Amino acid sequence: MALNPFDLFDIRSLLTEEERAVQDTVARFTNERVLPIIGDAFDQGRFPKELVSEIAELGLLGSSLPEKYGCAGLNGVSYGLICQELERGDSGIRSFVSVQSSLCMYPIYAYGSEEQRMRWLPDMAAGKVIGCFGLTEPHGGSDPANMKTNAKRDGADWVLNGSKMWITNGNLADIAIVWAQTEDGIQGFVVEKGMPGFTAQEIKHKMSLRASVTSALFFDNVRVPEANRLPNVKGLKGPLGCLTQARYGITWGPIGAAIACLEEVLGYTKERILFDRPVAATQSAQIKMAEMARRITLAQLLVLQLGRLKDAGTMQPAQVSLAKWNNCRMAIDIARECRDLLGGAGITTEHSAIRHALNLESVITYEGTETVHQLVIGRELTGINAF
Repeated sequence: MALNPFDLFDIRSLLTEEERAVQDTVARFTNERVLPIIGDAFDQGRFPKELVSEIAELGLLGSSLPEKYGCAGLNGVSYGLICQELERGDSGIRSFVSVQSSLCMYPIYAYGSEEQRMRWLPDMAAGKVIGCFGLTEPHGGSDPANMKTNAKRDGADWVLNGSKMWITNGNLADIAIVWAQTEDGIQGFVVEKGMPGFTAQEIKHKMSLRASVTSALFFDNVRVPEANRLPNVKGLKGPLGCLTQARYGITWGPIGAAIACLEEVLGYTKERILFDRPVAATQSAQIKMAEMARRITLAQLLVLQLGRLKDAGTMQPAQVSLAKWNNCRMAIDIARECRDLLGGAGITTEHSAIRHALNLESVITYEGTETVHQLVIGRELTGINAF
């Protein structure tokens, strides 16, 4: 039997029936609802908000959280497959789901009170309340301990001052999970849209993640009630715990982008005739595509084991760093190579390779740059912190 060119090691056979059903459902959504519109949305610099309700109806928001909060209660591998299939459509769609699920709903669930969970999570799962995550600041995101945003206690409230940068969903958001320095260490606050002094400014002129909303957030004496402080965590372990959850999804997502590029170029090179034969009949093209398939296969095996570790409760942050580093580099290299094989046609958004390549410039940067993750592994190997 012929092998599946996008699953050469039959990794799908290692999935449970539920995991396969999740993958098929999200793949169908991507094929039918995302792919027909995403090229135009990228051209226009527009996030397709019309898809949010459908994403919510499929149970993709907070999919790993318990059903009592209106969520699907899926395992980690299923969440990874969701990210993979959404990013096969576009990194911007996966980013929306990652931020809502891992960076906003997860901290409310993990660090919030039961009252806070019941107040926000069901509406967030239903797509009625959109969140954003305020950690990165304008002076640099790789050193979150050097945080300038601060919150000071004033009676029954907190007064928040500072700014955040490169915030996905910022201008869409009804709430922001904001991390700030306090006299008692870094703490998290749920800042609501409309609170006086809280503003969001969309970042324009992007050449990457154009089908996604990216913003700067500003806090000018924003009064936040104590009821909106996340009570169950203090220090950097709070935001870093959220980032580990989000990075885990990102280890899967770029595989989808790489598969999309390879699938496109396989079809194109069979049809494009140069020097009286298809480009796919040349040794150089076949070697390049074989190399892509090799790297995709290795990435697929890597994330499946990572997902099994996550579901067993033994996953370590350094393992996530290794997978994020490897898979983002794999995907961006494949997208660029596919753009080349498409020739001049590859620079237009009628084909997906250039769009994925541009998006992956952000994906390889956010949630820890490639260099940061290399240094995480270096520290793990040597026991020496070289940051």
